Amino acid sequence: MIRLLVGLGNPGPDYAGTRHNAGFWWLDAVARQLNVSLQMDKAYQGLVARTTFQGHPLWLLQPQTFMNLSGHSVAALARFFKIEPQDILVAHDELDIAPGEAKLKLGGGHAGHNGLRDLHAQLGTDQYWRLRIGVGHPGNKAEVIHWVLKKPSPDHRIAIEQTIDRAAGALPYLLADDMAQATRLIHTSKPPRPKPPRPTPSDAARVADRPADATNRGDMP
Repeated sequence: MIRLLVGLGNPGPDYAGTRHNAGFWWLDAVARQLNVSLQMDKAYQGLVARTTFQGHPLWLLQPQTFMNLSGHSVAALARFFKIEPQDILVAHDELDIAPGEAKLKLGGGHAGHNGLRDLHAQLGTDQYWRLRIGVGHPGNKAEVIHWVLKKPSPDHRIAIEQTIDRAAGALPYLLADDMAQATRLIHTSKPPRPKPPRPTPSDAARVADRPADATNRGDMP
């Protein structure tokens, strides 16, 4: 069961709107949904909130250590409250996923993400849940650092916010340990297009009864 929700990012106004802070954006949305306020707690080097879900304690955390040391903040809180890694969900920006999409997974490599790299080191395992929020790739590996530390285009920001809203909407399933349903909601980037209704026999009869010249005038509805 998820007991700790973490959003990764960098503190301060200079970074607030950058792609690297997509994890912060998601946790802010979750805090609003749960009607809790994040407050600085020096013991865990982060902004922290505590609430309950179905009688179980739930923690929210935004490390204020800067991205490269995120694991220090997460591990400090997890150790104190005896939260196992598999009960932690970490939201972060993901270069290999397009804006407007997100993926949920348990475990795996850090793929060069410095926040995840430190989490691996401090938790001693990769077996924690990740919410990978797509921010897209610049197309050139040498530009990655500048890319994540810049603001997304207006279109990309809208797509990322829509993803965050969708992932926040999956929160009840995440907290109820229904990862299959949470995955279905989070991985659906667009609602399915409804199939056109099949004509009924009466519809077919009306078409057959239409005057012959009506099909040739180009003014059919």
